[in-house]
Amino acid sequence: MQAVAVRDASQVAEARRRASAVAHSLGFNEEETGRVAIAATELATNLLKHGSGGELLIGSFEDGTGSGLECIALDQGRGMPDVEACLRDGYSTAGSPGTGLGAVARQSQLFDVYSRAGHGTAALARFQRKDLGGRTPFAGFEYGAVSIPKIGEDVCGDGWAVRPHSDGLTMMVADGLGHGPLAAEAANAAMTVFASHHALSPAEILERVHTALRPTRGAAVSVARVDLRRERVYFAGIGNVAGTLLAGPAVRKMVSHNGTAGHSVKRIQEFTYEFVGAPLVLLCSDGLGTSWALDRYPGLPTRHPSLVAGVLYRDFNRGRDDVTVVVAAGART
Repeated sequence: MQAVAVRDASQVAEARRRASAVAHSLGFNEEETGRVAIAATELATNLLKHGSGGELLIGSFEDGTGSGLECIALDQGRGMPDVEACLRDGYSTAGSPGTGLGAVARQSQLFDVYSRAGHGTAALARFQRKDLGGRTPFAGFEYGAVSIPKIGEDVCGDGWAVRPHSDGLTMMVADGLGHGPLAAEAANAAMTVFASHHALSPAEILERVHTALRPTRGAAVSVARVDLRRERVYFAGIGNVAGTLLAGPAVRKMVSHNGTAGHSVKRIQEFTYEFVGAPLVLLCSDGLGTSWALDRYPGLPTRHPSLVAGVLYRDFNRGRDDVTVVVAAGART
């Protein structure tokens, strides 16, 4: 995922160019790439007109619905007092034709917005490729993530992955020590282990990650296995990748032991957390500040998980390290 700052009109064209380039790299045809370009232009333009500037995040996704490209537009502007009105063509608060967000919704396969008056706006647009076979469904879940390298770095030293199992999903975040290519090497080694062993328990996965990362500089790693049938999360962590479980009003900070996978690990221990209802599970690298609380954002937990990740990134990114936020949401009945 890449972040494009949009602070003046010249950067709207850069956002369009970057989004089109990502679409081409993912195999989109010309018509599909054109839709992405239109939406990226409208989102970036709205950041200037209504948010006094912001960021457009551009990346790929792959889940039970398919795969493709997603754009997340983030600003800290005046927000929308009436989101539904702002989506109608002809509605404008900036003297423009008022077709921006409506156009984005029409061009994309999934569109979602979270906004609060006086507290900014986050908008998500997803675009799927047409020539894809079926994907393995994520039983009762949807998920999303934001993963951005430190400013000035070409690669992100964090890695993340999500895989389904019969009763839910297993998710992992690895934060390579430091940042840059060597941190990315450690995170990628952890992802390789996860790809082969995600069916194991979180503690067993961490044992294998610890062994595999010995030739690298090491990483902080956390694994959460969410079981909807048993209403439990099984969690194990080494270092400061934070895990949080929210279910209704209850918020549980999951326990990770000190250490660095691949080097210094005194103990690998798995903890079990019970929940009732539809859970929200978050894994965050330490590029995200720890003072966030979703109860400050009425309605946000009901939005798409990519929007939850985007808002937390926007408001709590420390700005001096790679940052990754992965959010999985259980189906709501």
